Amino acid sequence: ESPCVFSTAAQQRSTGDESGPEDPHDEPKHPLSDCALEHKAIKLEEQVRDLTERYRKALADSDNVRRRTQKFVEDAKLFGIQSFCRDLVEVADILEKTAESAAEEAEPSNPNPTLKKIYEGLALIESKLQSVFAKHGLQKMNPVGGKYDPYDHEIVCHVPAEGMQPGTIALVTQDGYKLHGRTIRHALVGVAVESQE
Repeated sequence: ESPCVFSTAAQQRSTGDESGPEDPHDEPKHPLSDCALEHKAIKLEEQVRDLTERYRKALADSDNVRRRTQKFVEDAKLFGIQSFCRDLVEVADILEKTAESAAEEAEPSNPNPTLKKIYEGLALIESKLQSVFAKHGLQKMNPVGGKYDPYDHEIVCHVPAEGMQPGTIALVTQDGYKLHGRTIRHALVGVAVESQE
């Protein structure tokens, strides 16, 4: 038997005659029950700590999943038109080249008023298209004079650095575009280099 039981029995024998039946302290104490309850309380506290820790981890995981899902939804809203934009910028290229050709033909030396109107109409369409692009977060890069950046530009040629710092972009052969800051088409560029004489 447990030492707690022996000590209880001895205590009851030694104090049993001294206390009257109406003494509030004459109720027998059960240290074994107290020990068991204390042990159970400790176990329950450990379980509570463990469950609390698991709950905190579950909350953190849930918060991470929620944040990732929210970011995914936001990206889908912003970049869902990315493929469509890639196709549209090719149309913008054709329009720009056609407008440039019409501008060359509609110079003062050519008195054809129809050609002049065609050029003005193309220029208006081009301006409107770029305005629509900007409204949806699509922007043409203007890298001439800036530093070469492999994330935004693709080098297609090198040109003599006449009045320009070597490594800067001297010309653009195809416009690059960004959608909400993300490059969706690299600009094809010519980079200035020191001439080898």
